[in-house]
Order: sequence, then C-alpha cells, then structure tokens
Amino acid sequence: MKGPSFIEKGYEMKQKMYRVIAMICIVLMSVMSYRNEVSAEEGKLNSEVVQPEVLHYVDAHGEWHDMIIDPTVEKHIYKWSCLVNNEAGIAYAGDSLYTIRHGVDVSAYQGDIDWGKVKNAGYDFAIIRIAYRGYGREGKLCLDKKYLQNIINAKTAGLDVGVYIFSQAVNEIEAVEEAEFVLSALQGAQLDLPIVFDPELIKKDTARTDHVSGEQFTRNTIAFCNRVKSAGYDAMVYSNMFWEAELFDMAQLGDYPFWYADYEKIPQTPYHFTCWQYTEKGHVDGISGNVDLNVWFEKVTVQR
Repeated sequence: MKGPSFIEKGYEMKQKMYRVIAMICIVLMSVMSYRNEVSAEEGKLNSEVVQPEVLHYVDAHGEWHDMIIDPTVEKHIYKWSCLVNNEAGIAYAGDSLYTIRHGVDVSAYQGDIDWGKVKNAGYDFAIIRIAYRGYGREGKLCLDKKYLQNIINAKTAGLDVGVYIFSQAVNEIEAVEEAEFVLSALQGAQLDLPIVFDPELIKKDTARTDHVSGEQFTRNTIAFCNRVKSAGYDAMVYSNMFWEAELFDMAQLGDYPFWYADYEKIPQTPYHFTCWQYTEKGHVDGISGNVDLNVWFEKVTVQR
C-alpha cells in the first residue's frame, strides 16, 4: 500500500500545529479571563475598604496639623449653619435639637467679681478654678485664693456653678490626689455643673508634665473622673484640638462630657462636646480685664 505523500504529511503536520495553537489560545484566554475576574474582585474589595477620614486643623499657635478621625468616637451633630460668631458674641438659633447658654470661667486672676452684673449681662453659668498644681518639680497642690468667694457669690447671683482644677499630674496616683484635694475643698457642697479635669502642657517653660505620654494623660484623666464620680459629682474633661488629635485616646474617654477650647470661628473638632470655650479675650460687665467666654449646648426639651 502506498504511504501518504509528502504533501499529505505536511497537511497533517499543519493540522496538528493548528490544534496545538488552538489549545494554547484556549488556555491563554482562560488565564486572562481568570485574571480579569480576580482584578475585578480586587477592585470591588478595594472600593469597599473605607478610607480613613483626615482632618486638617490649626492649633492655638497657628500651626497646621493633620489627624485621622477615629470612627469609633461619638461625633457632634451641632449645625454650624445656625451659629453666629462675631464681635457681638455667640448666637445659635434654628436647631431643633440644641440651644445654648452663656457662661464664663474664672480664677483669682480676675480679682473681685461683681457677679450680679455678670448675671445681668446675660451670663447663666460659671466654671470656677478651685485648685491648681504647680508645674515645677515639687508639684505643690494649691487652692485658688478666690474659689470660695466666687462659688458663693456666683450662686447667690443666680448662676449655675461648676469648678475645675489646673492639673499637672504625672500619673494616676497624683490624679487621684488632685481629685481628693478638690473634694476636700468642696466639703460636700452642691454643684450645678461638673468638676472639670484640666490637664495642661506648659509651652513657655519647663514643666513636670513635659515627658508625660498621651497614654498616661488618658489614664490620669480616667482616674480623676472615676474618683469624682464615686463621690457623687459629675466629671468633665477639658480639651482642645491638639489634645484630641495627639494626646488623648478619645475612644477611652467616651463616658465623660468634654469642655472643648477652640478660638476659631467654628469649633474644629468632629467629636462630641458639651461646652465650648470660644475666646480667652472676652469682656463682661462686672469682671475686670479679659475673661474666658463659653457656651453650653443643651438639648431642646420637647413640650408634650
């Protein structure tokens, strides 16, 4: 029998080659399809990843910073479109959920205060320095020389009163010591507003808190506030944008209201706060010189 011709053999080889090429193409197409599916799935996953929200803010010294907003910390829901902040003062109207009250915070630096005039000027509350710790190495605890006079006269004039301590505690033991010092000075006196823990950094001098970490400041704050609460008083934390961004672990301080200091036209913090200290250069009838001014946000009571 005659075998296949040279031409026939060449044809068969071409057919085999075509089949191999076809198989290769099928494999390549399958690989490409798989890679496209994987890429699509990766793109879907990437699109589902929540990108961190970054806040660009300015501190009290005019320096700009960025912070990542903690999604687990409660945010405020105040409507800044309802806020008027100008030389005439602060007004907040049109929010169905919140209204504001006006107040001052003072220390012995303000001298003798005519609290009747302060009340008549439209101020409803006062946060009074009751004590402070020196920021030198010794860290001596001292009472504010005017604290008792201010508490009695402000309450007599009809203002709601809270107190604060200027803290320089470097650990929990000292924070509790500060709380005990405040409680001893109050001797069970009733307050309308909280006892405020005011931890401070001293920018213009060497201070005993210079090397205290944010974690330690947070532990100090919790220790102070827990002791105050155990004595039957409400506790509050003083802060500003830098403290909330760089020092405090805000997620651990959610049990306490915040007294937030920010001298920008609109508070920069995204986090919830109750009281806003909006200037340190206020002027109020009955108080000599500059004084800190504040507004207290209160929920609107629904009448039924």
